[in-house]
Amino acid sequence: MSEAVQAYVGLGSNLEQPEEQLLRALEELSRLPGTRLSASSGLYRNPPMGPVPQPDYVNAVAALETGLSPLELLDGLQAIEQAHGRVRIERWGPRTLDLDLLLYAERVIDEPRLQVPHPGLHERPFVLYPLAEIAPGLIIPGRGSLAEWLAQCPSSGLARIDRHV
Repeated sequence: MSEAVQAYVGLGSNLEQPEEQLLRALEELSRLPGTRLSASSGLYRNPPMGPVPQPDYVNAVAALETGLSPLELLDGLQAIEQAHGRVRIERWGPRTLDLDLLLYAERVIDEPRLQVPHPGLHERPFVLYPLAEIAPGLIIPGRGSLAEWLAQCPSSGLARIDRHV
């Protein structure tokens, strides 16, 4: 493990008690080796992306301090997804848990298994609004300030749930 860096993870669920899925996942993130949960946003309900009829999603963003490398962290995220019964059947389909590595320090990563910043981060209100809640002054590597992207991204059906994680 290397020196700890700040990473941001997007969480989403729309199956099997989504709020509880996210709360459990936040606890599990803090138990990853060499990793500490430093902040988490509130929960947000939003309509699903994509063409498949499915329930609304519940989303949040977590800030982690981690000594894991980007691919080690990705492996940890995917192990948590699998423990929650995640099955990858169709793109943008319903899921028990989705964990996306949004940002890893100030790094830009373009590898077959991992792209950071997450390719859709800057155009998804269900990522930008929770991210702004915990890191309002954030600069997204190669894309500019979070505030600039937020100003261009209407909330489009996003609603904060009154339960804070």
